[in-house]
Amino acid sequence: MAEERKRRAEPAYVEPKLFEIEVASDLEPQLRQLPYPIWTENKAKLIAKYIFLFELITKHGTYIDGFAGPQQPDRPEMWAAKLVLEIEPQWLRHFYLFEKSKAGCDLLRFLKASQATTRDREVEVFCGDFNRKVDSILSSRRIGEKEATFCLLDQRTFECHWSTVKKLASYKTGKSNKFELFYFLAGWWYRRAVTAVKRDSVLENWWGRNDWPDLRQKKLLTVKDEMVARFKSELGYVSAKAWPILDKSGRDMYFMIHATDYLGAPALMERAYSEAVQPTEQPVQQSLFRAEEKP
Repeated sequence: MAEERKRRAEPAYVEPKLFEIEVASDLEPQLRQLPYPIWTENKAKLIAKYIFLFELITKHGTYIDGFAGPQQPDRPEMWAAKLVLEIEPQWLRHFYLFEKSKAGCDLLRFLKASQATTRDREVEVFCGDFNRKVDSILSSRRIGEKEATFCLLDQRTFECHWSTVKKLASYKTGKSNKFELFYFLAGWWYRRAVTAVKRDSVLENWWGRNDWPDLRQKKLLTVKDEMVARFKSELGYVSAKAWPILDKSGRDMYFMIHATDYLGAPALMERAYSEAVQPTEQPVQQSLFRAEEKP
């Protein structure tokens, strides 16, 4: 009887929901060195593969693309927004696609029109500067506090203001995880690009700190490491990792910084990265666990 009364007094265990788990900031997961690089032509495929894994876990979600127009309109297989919209099963509920250029907006509207519409699936196209237009969805609080949200910031070079990244990271005010981000940092051509900038405000807005003039002297890897650290120290992300995107000559074309509050996300990203470069003729074992982690 005493044991039975004790069991009744103990609170029932409730498993925490995946995107609401609080974790300590010193638990940054370490991943193994990947055997193959991601080429720029596989960049959109990588993004789509990760979003596929993201929605398999969340079973719902919101997708924000700040620079959603195709970078190569004649290569639809390299258009991330298109690949993400075509993911099956269609569990993501809301798609907010932003594009500054008129040509890109026209293509996004055409893409939207080509999609089968359902009552539970929302696709919106916003034409204009993402740094200003994103307020239309943030200020209206249309994204729920517990809505798993992924944001792609595939800027060309210096288009995404740091203040915009801060707004995205600070949107959720409760215990739910922050928006998960893919943030693209220019690669080998960074030094050439930063030297070519004529208006100081471009670098000032992009870097978001008073030491922005130092960018013209800093090496790319230094900027990359500082940016990764800022995602954790300034924005409060539990994990931030820079994944290299190479061109065919082996140069770092971009670093894709993955910022997340969910400690399982880097392993999902590792899987997406590996599968995106796997030769199509070789089968890929589908598993959420690395060999040493299998239960």
